[in-house]
Amino acid sequence: MWPHMRIFLTGATGYVGSAVLDALLRGGHTVTALVREPERAERLSVRGVQAVVGDLSTPRTYAGAAEGCDGIIHTALEQSRRGPEVDRQAVDTLLGAAIRHSAKGQPVTFVYTSGVWVLGNTAGAAKEDAPVRPTPLVAWRPDHETLVLDAGRGRTLRTAVIRPGIVYGGAAGVIGDLLKDAVNGLVRVIGDGRNRWACVYDRDLADLYVRVVSAPDASGVYHANDEADERVSDIVEALARHAKMVPDVRHVPLDEARAKLGPYADALALNQIVRGPRARALGWAPTLHSVAGNVARLFEEFRTAREAA
Repeated sequence: MWPHMRIFLTGATGYVGSAVLDALLRGGHTVTALVREPERAERLSVRGVQAVVGDLSTPRTYAGAAEGCDGIIHTALEQSRRGPEVDRQAVDTLLGAAIRHSAKGQPVTFVYTSGVWVLGNTAGAAKEDAPVRPTPLVAWRPDHETLVLDAGRGRTLRTAVIRPGIVYGGAAGVIGDLLKDAVNGLVRVIGDGRNRWACVYDRDLADLYVRVVSAPDASGVYHANDEADERVSDIVEALARHAKMVPDVRHVPLDEARAKLGPYADALALNQIVRGPRARALGWAPTLHSVAGNVARLFEEFRTAREAA
């Protein structure tokens, strides 16, 4: 049994954060969540969540609430050009709150969300100790990881970085976009599709967050992926087979994709094989092991999420 904790969570209504919130509540933890709109705060309060209305870029709106908790999980990301700047501000604020609380002799845990794209194209199977070669889209991430990890050395503050793979489940994210494209009849694949993606089911990912924040000796970097090593072409073929109408699949040269998507195109074109032995050592075991092997389920989850939106 994990100990009961008071958790401060950013991004609680986002794709990853909402799954983490569900897992925390299932585990009996007390959650304080940062949200932007009062309407979202009301929806969370019905579930027993204490919601704080504020914004990552305005530290005074949430620093105090974070300082009162013994676990902080940061999953939110500003979706704008200011994203890296706002994330750094949030990390500074949340770490400051954690350090002040830990200075009172209280053990505090801070969990930061990064991603496997910081590894770049992998040479062989990349474990948590692999060197980072970030694709341009996330070139800023390693510095934030280092800031978080260094803050946890020599204090009662424990820090960890979780690097999720491409998340699947529901209607959001990269796989959600592919499901939407398949329903709409046109799927675009960058390059020949032979590159491999490291993926993870949203509920499995959320379970890892709970394990990392709860385990008293969990610190450092944790990779979260199902280790299926699936080629993009295999995922797309499985989607096409299960779609009500077979979609057209168009392969887009990387240069053309860059012109439309910028550095996001390079991220989608990465070829990655990722392993997470440190995550597995915590007892984490994904329940889903493949996107292509669970397409029928994922289409159903996609439709359910779309209808609920």
